[in-house]
Amino acid sequence: MKKKFGIILTLASAVILLSGCTEYNQPISAESEGFWNQFIVWPIVSITKFFADLLGSYGLGIIAVTIIIRLAILPLTIKQVQSSKKMQEIQPKIKELQQKYSSKDAVTQQKYQQELMALMQSTGVNPMMGCLPALIQMPIIIGLYHAISRMNVTPEFELGTFLIFPLAEPSIILAIAAGLIQYIVLMTGPAMDNPQMKMMMYIMPLMIIGFGMVLPAALSLYWVVGNIISVIQNLFIYKKPWQKNETEKPATTGGAKK
Repeated sequence: MKKKFGIILTLASAVILLSGCTEYNQPISAESEGFWNQFIVWPIVSITKFFADLLGSYGLGIIAVTIIIRLAILPLTIKQVQSSKKMQEIQPKIKELQQKYSSKDAVTQQKYQQELMALMQSTGVNPMMGCLPALIQMPIIIGLYHAISRMNVTPEFELGTFLIFPLAEPSIILAIAAGLIQYIVLMTGPAMDNPQMKMMMYIMPLMIIGFGMVLPAALSLYWVVGNIISVIQNLFIYKKPWQKNETEKPATTGGAKK
């Protein structure tokens, strides 16, 4: 199931990317035609410019847009968290099913999938919720890349710098910062027993660093701010220092009386 959804996510991302990649080096305006330009790129450009004019720089404008985007998908993020917690709760039952249907023949695996689906439906677990916020953010990230690239070749826009970083050029420092904060996001998130998921803890930050070294610094800035928000959310949801772990039981001292 996860593999199938991963394929769908990859194909959807590819379609979204290819739908606008041919115009990434062309000027952008309200008259630009096409679904991608009218409903993704230009709205991002307009909102970014509005906050840049309001706050005094495009760097602050991108930070404001990032916060707005994260607030907009917050309900989905909450549902993702709830689904993740339910998934953790049913892990023992899933392991029991895996042991029960350990044989790899097609008939046994079909029965395993049927019982697994029944278990998820009865507990209200939706495995797709784990990827939905990322799927929604994908066109926004690609759209932001296109917006920055096209604003950079449009005379009416001057991106300038944020602190010491030119927003239209790659920044190794911001790329590394984005990757490190992404690692903290994964570390402060739910515990991962799956070895494949643990491997993602190392792959995702490296991917972000790699992309950040070749993409405009504005995109790395989006990742940095967005990941900081994710860390705060994770600390509040998963790692509350003022609350004891519910699964923790007080230790008993001494042996049983004889």
